[in-house]
Amino acid sequence: MKFDPKTVYFEPDAMNYPLGKYLQKKYENKNWIPIENHNNIPELRARDNCEFPKLKQNLIIGIRKTQKFVPNKKISDFLVPYTSSGCSAMCLYCYLVCHYNKCAYLRLFVNREQMLEKVLRTSRHAERPLTFEIGSNSDLVLENTITGNLGWTIEQFAKEGRGFLTFPTKFAEIEPLLPLSHGGKTIARMSVNPAELIRKVELGTAPLTARIRAINLLCEAGYPVGLLIAPIMLVEGWEKLYTELLNQLADELSPQVKKTMRLECIFMTYSYVHRQINEAAFPNAVRLYDANLMTGRGPGKYWYRAPVRAKAELFFRESLKLLFPEAQLIYIV
Repeated sequence: MKFDPKTVYFEPDAMNYPLGKYLQKKYENKNWIPIENHNNIPELRARDNCEFPKLKQNLIIGIRKTQKFVPNKKISDFLVPYTSSGCSAMCLYCYLVCHYNKCAYLRLFVNREQMLEKVLRTSRHAERPLTFEIGSNSDLVLENTITGNLGWTIEQFAKEGRGFLTFPTKFAEIEPLLPLSHGGKTIARMSVNPAELIRKVELGTAPLTARIRAINLLCEAGYPVGLLIAPIMLVEGWEKLYTELLNQLADELSPQVKKTMRLECIFMTYSYVHRQINEAAFPNAVRLYDANLMTGRGPGKYWYRAPVRAKAELFFRESLKLLFPEAQLIYIV
């Protein structure tokens, strides 16, 4: 999937970096608008919620100022702010919308050397090998089609880093990653959902068949791999939808993937912000909020009620154990 921005907003100082110059040349025929701060673009903040799809067509280029590592005890030791945030896709549940509201568009940061150096330094000084989640704020496979940053990062960490990098993705453009010298130090994790929900809810992402092919190829190329069944959406008929998904995965994933993959299951968290944007921008889309199934989870957020979650969790634990007995289920949350 090729991202072709309509307008590029940029911090002028970002053009002093090699990546900034590269992007300036790459998109020289686009409309470029200078900004003071990639975090606050008044012109875009003033747009109505119904313009969310148009906002997603913008590209913002800046310099990442903060690099605070957030401890994480699920699949990694730290969540690392890295080379991008936001995305061009429009998943109707996207957690980044909770942070950025309708301004969850793609932002690229040009100071990649500075960001990677902190990861490398932290990895070298740690008492044990650490795992760094570098893709929690964006989809790095998508970003890689624009910047090449993911491939560059994988090879640099293989040479100089200790421990592991990891990233999730909903995209399938992984061919540039296959020949890299990764040293087994990068864990690639593919996010999956039923094909119907991908089409109706994960707008602008790769179809399920392409995602399965991509994770098979990454595993064949020697990458440690994982699957995220996430977010689990308990819409009407969810048991049938997810049974079909799991059966398709059992049929189409390679034997090596099924044997070695790490599994994560994450139930959907929704919010008032999602409801407002989706109702304005996608009035005919699937309604993900269900008052009968969901309850409050902090200010303006919802998640599934405990009995509903318990039933679904039992379904996934039993199904995954039956279909993928050799895979490691890391967590269900």
